[in-house]
Amino acid sequence: MSIEVLLKEFAEVSEHPHHQIQAFKAEGKKVIGVLPYYAPEELVYAAGMVPMGIWGSNKKTISLAKEYCATFYCTIAQLALEMLLDGTLDDLDGLITPTICDTLRPMSQNFRVAMKDKLPCIFLAHPQQRKPAFGLQFTMDQYQHVKSELEKISGNTITDEALRTAIKVYNRSRAARREFVKLAGEHPDVVSAVSRSAVLRAAWFMIKDDHTAKLEALNAELKALPPCDWKGCKIITSGIICDNPKLLQIFDDNRIAIAADDVAHESRMIRVDAAETGDPMMALAQQFADQDYDILLYDENSSQNRRADFVVKLVKDSGAQGLVLFMQQFCDPEEMEYPYLKKALDAAGIPHIKLGVDQQMRDFGQASTAIQAFADVL
Repeated sequence: MSIEVLLKEFAEVSEHPHHQIQAFKAEGKKVIGVLPYYAPEELVYAAGMVPMGIWGSNKKTISLAKEYCATFYCTIAQLALEMLLDGTLDDLDGLITPTICDTLRPMSQNFRVAMKDKLPCIFLAHPQQRKPAFGLQFTMDQYQHVKSELEKISGNTITDEALRTAIKVYNRSRAARREFVKLAGEHPDVVSAVSRSAVLRAAWFMIKDDHTAKLEALNAELKALPPCDWKGCKIITSGIICDNPKLLQIFDDNRIAIAADDVAHESRMIRVDAAETGDPMMALAQQFADQDYDILLYDENSSQNRRADFVVKLVKDSGAQGLVLFMQQFCDPEEMEYPYLKKALDAAGIPHIKLGVDQQMRDFGQASTAIQAFADVL
C-alpha cells in the first residue's frame, strides 16, 4: 500500500473518530472513553474492550458544559464534558477519568454529576510521589480499582496472561510510533505536519493492533525512501496538545517541518514501555513511575531544572533550528514552567516562540503572523 493511501486512511480516522466508535459498537464491542493522561489503556484492552482517547475537540463549541465548570478551565476538559452532554459520546460504555492536574481533579466530579447513572465513571488518582515503594503500591492499588470496575462493565475477568498480552501489544504500538516520529522528521517532504499529527492522533481512536499494522507498513515505505534534501527549516513542538489541522497547515505553508516533539498528546505518551514479564500490574505501575520530564509529574530533582535540560537536548539531538511552544490557555503548570524553560533555551542559543492555544480557536491570523516571522528568523 502506498504512502499516500496509508496517510489518507490515518487522516480519515483522525478526522472522524465518531465513525470508529460506531463501527466498534456495530461489531458488538464495548468502548471505554479514556481522558488524559497516563491512564493504563492496557487494562481496557485486556478486558476485551476498546479504549477510546478523549482529548477534547477542535470542532465543538462549549455550551452545555458551561453549566458545570468555570470558564477558566482548560478547554480540553470542558469539551470532553461537552461531548458527553451533547450526545456525541453516547455510545461509550464507561469512562476513565484521571485526576492528574488541577483541572481534571475537580472536573472528575463534574463528569460524575453530569453522567449520573447514564455512564459508569472510573476515577484514577495518580500518586505525586510515584517512584518510591509506597508510590508504586499506591499506583497498583489505583490500577486494581480500575481493573475491578472494568471487569464489571465487560463481564470478563482480566487475567495476568491477558494483561501481559496487552502490554506486548502496546509496547509494539509505542515502538512503531517512536519509529514513525523519527522517520517523519527525516522525510518532511512526504509527511507534512498535518499528516504527522493525523497518524499519531489516529492511535487514540483505533484498536492498537490495527493502528500498529498500518503504521509498520507506513514506516517500511518511509525507510525505503532516499534521503530528503529539505530546503525548509525544522523545529521541535512542545506542549499538551497540538492537533488542529488549520494551525498545523501554517507550518506546512511556511515549509516548517517538525523534527520531533515534546507534546503530551504525541511523544510523551510513548517514551516508556512496560515490562513484559513478571507481575503485569507492577509492570504498569513501574511504567508510570519511569515517566519523566513532564510538567504534570512531580520531580524530586526539580531544582536542577531537568525538564528544561531535556527539552534543550531534544532540540539539539534532533537537528532542529528552534522550538515552538503551544501553551494551553489557563494551564497553570505550563505558565509557571515557562520562565525556566525560556531561560534554558536562551542560554543554549535556541530560538523559540510561545503560542497561546485552546480548542476554541477559530481565527489563526495572529498565529500565522507569528509563525511566518519565526520562519524568517530561522
